[in-house]
Amino acid sequence: MAFEYIEKNVANIRKRVAEAEKKSKHAQKVEIVAAVKYAENEELKFLIEHAGITAVGENRVQQLLEHYEFLKDAKIDWHFIGSLQTNKVKYIIDKVCMIHSIDSIKLAAEIDRQAKKHGVVMDVLVEINCGREESKGGILPEDIEAFCSEIMQFSSLNLRGFMTMAPKCEEKTDYLQYFDETYKLFLDIWRKIVHNNIEPIVSMGMSGNFEEAILCGSTIVRIGRSLFEK
Repeated sequence: MAFEYIEKNVANIRKRVAEAEKKSKHAQKVEIVAAVKYAENEELKFLIEHAGITAVGENRVQQLLEHYEFLKDAKIDWHFIGSLQTNKVKYIIDKVCMIHSIDSIKLAAEIDRQAKKHGVVMDVLVEINCGREESKGGILPEDIEAFCSEIMQFSSLNLRGFMTMAPKCEEKTDYLQYFDETYKLFLDIWRKIVHNNIEPIVSMGMSGNFEEAILCGSTIVRIGRSLFEK
């Protein structure tokens, strides 16, 4: 089988996710979102049809549109996980189930406007730049509370939680402190802004650090490279 390495990779990742869930101090169920920006069409098709992955994360609008057309009959939850330009929102608003990368009021307003046109309420995550890295998007920690309060004023946006990308760490154990502090910040802001008992979605952790993220409370891990290694 040409793509059997994908099946083996998925099985291995699921095993590692399950083991991390058991060790986690949080009683969460973790969803694997396949980050497919480097995947060929046939690899993606195999991932869906044979490896049982049902949630796909796209970083680029054009690639999402191409994959969406290629797999238009497949039952997939499409997530947009990359930086999103306001002029591209109209192309994906009726195709994705969640946008992970809300980092400006301008973007939020355009998503709200396009969602109204299509009669949908879009699930969104606020992207937070906890590492304060100039090369990355996201809201700075001190601005999160005010930003979330504004986001919740848009009637066609449903704030579900938060997303972050960790700074590159030399040691795996360094991620634990980072992710733990980030999760506590998320939870604190969530309880201040959303006055209910629903836990937030926390999209945190990728191929190189997803186990550490799960240990610290992540509920979505975005796995790309590890799915397609031969």
